[in-house]
Amino acid sequence: MALSWVLAALSLLPLLHAQSPVCANLTAAPITNATLDQISGKWFYLASAFRNPEFNQSARTIHAAFFYFTPNHTDDTILLGEYLTIGNKCIYNSSYLKVQRENGTLSKYESGKEVFADLLLTKDPKIFMLGFSLKDEQNKGLSLYADKAEVTEEQMRVFHEAITCFGMQMSEINYTDAKKDLCGPLEKQHKEERQKEKEEHTALD
Repeated sequence: MALSWVLAALSLLPLLHAQSPVCANLTAAPITNATLDQISGKWFYLASAFRNPEFNQSARTIHAAFFYFTPNHTDDTILLGEYLTIGNKCIYNSSYLKVQRENGTLSKYESGKEVFADLLLTKDPKIFMLGFSLKDEQNKGLSLYADKAEVTEEQMRVFHEAITCFGMQMSEINYTDAKKDLCGPLEKQHKEERQKEKEEHTALD
């Protein structure tokens, strides 16, 4: 079972074209360089709701998670480095996502199959969501990400409205808890290693 929030959530089905004002703003728009710049950097996985049993089970195992997006404008890829706290362990994964600019989707190859997710931006650039199989009652899902470990009431309200908009229940939501994060030391170690490599390269120039 995939531990990654991406692998646990990606699927290939179009976004629900709902009629409500809230849903009208939750459509996957074409991805531009500005979009990639907006989602670049560090993000926290805060909440999700999945009806797919396997995805739901995977989400429940993640106590806390954060990740780094490093987009490449030239080849339309995103380097994903994620830190997952599962049980009493910190697990680090590094992989690449492909960007489908016109469709507003991200994709990744898993077990020889390319799977997709819709990137759902909001009016607030400090949060974004991913929608999964939203036309499939048995497998639909939605997840929330923010640039801080804790969100404001307004930011969470946006997510809750989206959950309702797509016909899901509040009781289906799984929340992470930043207080349970165990990956801080590993993140610090990685930063120090990158800084050391940068200094070594500078010295050689």
